[in-house]
Amino acid sequence: MMYDVIVIGGGSSGLMASVSASQSGAKVLLIDKGDTLGRKLGISGGGRCNVTNAKEIEDLIKHIPGNGRFLRSALASFSNRDIIDFFEGMGIKLKEEDNGRMFPVSDKAKTVVDALVNKIRSQGVHIKVNSPVKEVLYQDGSAKGVRLRSGEIFNSKSVIVAVGGKSVPQTGSQGDGYAWAERAGHSVTELYPTEVPLTSNESFIRNKEFQGLSLRNISLSVWNPKGKKIIEHEGDMLFTHFGISGPTSLRCSQYVVKALKQFDVPTVLITLDMFPEKTVDEIYSDTLTLAKNDAKKAIKNVLKGLLPERMIPILLSKSELNEDITFSNIPKQAWLNLAKLIKAFPIEVNGTLSIEQAFVTGGGVNLKEIDPKTMESKLTKGLFFCGEILDIHGYTGGYNITAAFTTGYTAGINAAAVE
Repeated sequence: MMYDVIVIGGGSSGLMASVSASQSGAKVLLIDKGDTLGRKLGISGGGRCNVTNAKEIEDLIKHIPGNGRFLRSALASFSNRDIIDFFEGMGIKLKEEDNGRMFPVSDKAKTVVDALVNKIRSQGVHIKVNSPVKEVLYQDGSAKGVRLRSGEIFNSKSVIVAVGGKSVPQTGSQGDGYAWAERAGHSVTELYPTEVPLTSNESFIRNKEFQGLSLRNISLSVWNPKGKKIIEHEGDMLFTHFGISGPTSLRCSQYVVKALKQFDVPTVLITLDMFPEKTVDEIYSDTLTLAKNDAKKAIKNVLKGLLPERMIPILLSKSELNEDITFSNIPKQAWLNLAKLIKAFPIEVNGTLSIEQAFVTGGGVNLKEIDPKTMESKLTKGLFFCGEILDIHGYTGGYNITAAFTTGYTAGINAAAVE
């Protein structure tokens, strides 16, 4: 059977590409290797589905450090505001949470997935699940269809590859699309994990002293071996049995990966600032005042209300302070060292969890070979790419899904126009 558009991959970008291609009047076939569509979408945002972010476009692009500028054209035709209108137009009420994150009022990702699937069904899209694609078929420099692993062949005027990266492989993202891209002459930039927990061999990590300890409103800074700050992120973090996790750690991860590689070093220094809004001097005087107000109390007990209890022994030990001394015996230089440590607690990190355990894949199909206005290959006519297979990655918080929806929508409209 001949189709106008074949979409490979039923994730965020593939579903949105199917919506816009069929809306444009194209006869569309959506093929997915799994048994259900929207699997990664269904577990996103902790199972609540963070459908986009409400920030202004320039701010939104800043939160997509992996080539976010490439999205300007796509966002001009289908922006985060359009994504919000699209879902609300289907009767899915959305609500804005912290930092612009948009969720369905139902707090259920299933609401979003079901709405997208019902939408493409109602627009006449043919859906084939449990149908792994073996290869994209090319002829005379154009994409002409697909061959399934079963041997079945489907022909089309255009093909959209929306199979994701290599992260979260249990949802079907196993990197299948990179080989199809390379067969069409595309280069794939080096793949690496982003938005991924960090690993550390520090003794307090190995001994699990802080395991499960969650810190709020802190900041983490990544430093290069020359002592220059690469990036700083504020938010929450979590100590784990293997290193550190939580939103700030995830945001720092791509910079750690790049620094380890660029400088060819075994570890990279991260510093934890427990009071980003205060200076070292303010922490010094505030803590000294606390001790003075409770002059008979051992300093380890004075600090309990201020610092995480499990961290106090190591903070005092690193500052060379005896935890049982009282205010009158505090050595001023050691107390200043403590204030400095509270502002910059060092954690040597030696890497990250694997790309399969990352939320997002860094790297992908080289954007120099893709038309940003259409998502069509500059090398092969009728071949389009969208979503995470492209060399685009953002922070968690609705940014990656926005990139997936906007590139999917753009690819769908333009694939439908191929003669």
